Amino acid sequence: MTNKQYDMVGIGIGPFNLGLAALAEPLDEIDAVFFDKEEKFEWHPGMLIDGTDLQIPFLADLVTFADPTSPYSFLNYIHRQKRLYPFFFFNRFDIPRQEYNEYAKWVAEQLSSCHFSSKVVDVIPKNEEEYYEVKIETPEGIQTVNAKHVVMGTGSIPLVPPAFEEKLNEHILHSSGYLHKKEEIQKGKHVTIVGSGQSAAEIFLDLLEEQTEHHYHLTWFTRSSNFFQLDQSKLAQELFSPDYVNYFHSLSFEERTSTVEDLNPLRHGIESSTLTKIYDLLYHRSLKGKVPVTIQASTEVSDIHKKGNGYELECKQLKAERSFQYEADRLILSTGYKPKISPFIERIKDDIEWEDDKRFKVTKDYRLVFKQPRNHHFFTLTNIEHSHGSGATNLGLSVQRNQRILNVIAGRDVYPVPEETTFQTFNLF
Repeated sequence: MTNKQYDMVGIGIGPFNLGLAALAEPLDEIDAVFFDKEEKFEWHPGMLIDGTDLQIPFLADLVTFADPTSPYSFLNYIHRQKRLYPFFFFNRFDIPRQEYNEYAKWVAEQLSSCHFSSKVVDVIPKNEEEYYEVKIETPEGIQTVNAKHVVMGTGSIPLVPPAFEEKLNEHILHSSGYLHKKEEIQKGKHVTIVGSGQSAAEIFLDLLEEQTEHHYHLTWFTRSSNFFQLDQSKLAQELFSPDYVNYFHSLSFEERTSTVEDLNPLRHGIESSTLTKIYDLLYHRSLKGKVPVTIQASTEVSDIHKKGNGYELECKQLKAERSFQYEADRLILSTGYKPKISPFIERIKDDIEWEDDKRFKVTKDYRLVFKQPRNHHFFTLTNIEHSHGSGATNLGLSVQRNQRILNVIAGRDVYPVPEETTFQTFNLF
C-alpha cells in the first residue's frame, strides 16, 4: 500500500464514508481506499439500547438510493442472514438500531478498501503534482499513500458544555457512553438527564422501565421550552430530499444559518412513539401512588459541584428567571454532538474560503472551495450543516452526497442524482 497512488482516500469509516466505499467498489475508474483509527466498525455503541429503532426507513441504507441492485443493500444483508421472512412479517419500514449496526459491520467486513486500526495523522498537499500525500499510523508503523482526491468523513464527537468538560467521570457522563456506564448509573439514588432530543428520551424511558428494580428518583431537564415531538408529516419530510438540499445550498450564508433553526422540529424532536411509551408507563405506575419522577422544561443546568456523596446542580428556570439548586448523584448529559474537524485542516486553512471563522465554504458537490482553483479536490462530509442544512447529518441523504462525490471524481454521472423528487416546489424562480 505504501506510496501507492489512489484516486480517492477516505478519512474515517462511519456510515457516510462506508456508503461511499460500497458505491465506489464496483467502479473500474475509481481506485479508492479508506482508513479509520478504530479496530472495527461500531455505530454509536453506547446508545444501542434494546428496543430502539432507526429513525429513517431501511431503504435509506448505504447504497439503495443510488443502486437498488447493489450487493451491499440492507435487503441483501437480511436475505444473507436468512431473516427475510421474519423481516417481512415484522412489517415495518424502520429497523432496530442494533440491526443497522450489524448490517454496516457486515458491509465493512466485505470491502477490501476499508482499513481499520489505521489512523490518518497528516495530509500534505502536493499542489504542483496535483495530489495529496496521506500519512497513516498502523500497527506496522507509519505508511504513506498518495491521493488524487481526499474525502473527510470524520463524523462528530460528543458536545459537552464547557462547565462540565473537566468534571466528567463514571457518575457524570455524556449520553454517548450510556450503555457502557448503565450499571454504575443505576446504583445511584437520584439520576438526572439533561437534554431534549431523541437520545435523552430513550435514556429516560430505558431507566424508567427499570426504575422499580433499582429504586432511584429519575429527573429530566431540558433548556427547550417543551419536550417537542419530531415532525414526521409527509410534506415536512420532503425537506430531506435532494431538491431541498439544492435549494438550501443556493441561499445566502445568512439565510442558511437562520433557516437551520427552522429545521429543528424535523431534526431534533422526539418520536411520538417514544413520548407515548413514556407517558403510558408513567400513567400505569401512578395507579400505585406518586411516581418518583421529575420532568421540567425551560430549565438550564449551568454547573455542578460536589456535595457529600453526590452533587449539587446549578439550575435556572428560564421562563420564570429563577435560579435553584438541585441534588443528584448521577448526571447524563444528552447534549448532542459537534463536528470532528481533523487537525490537518490547519495545513490548508489559509488556502480555502471561509463563510465565518469556524465554517468553511463548501460547494454543492461537497468540495472545499480553494482560493486558487485546483483539480485535486478535498471533499468533506463533516461540518456542512451551514452549507447543506437537512442534508448535513441525515443518513437518508448520505447516498445522495456520495453520488455527487463519485460523479465528480469519475468525471461522469456514474450514479445520476435524481431531480424533482418532491411534490412541493422550493423556488419557482
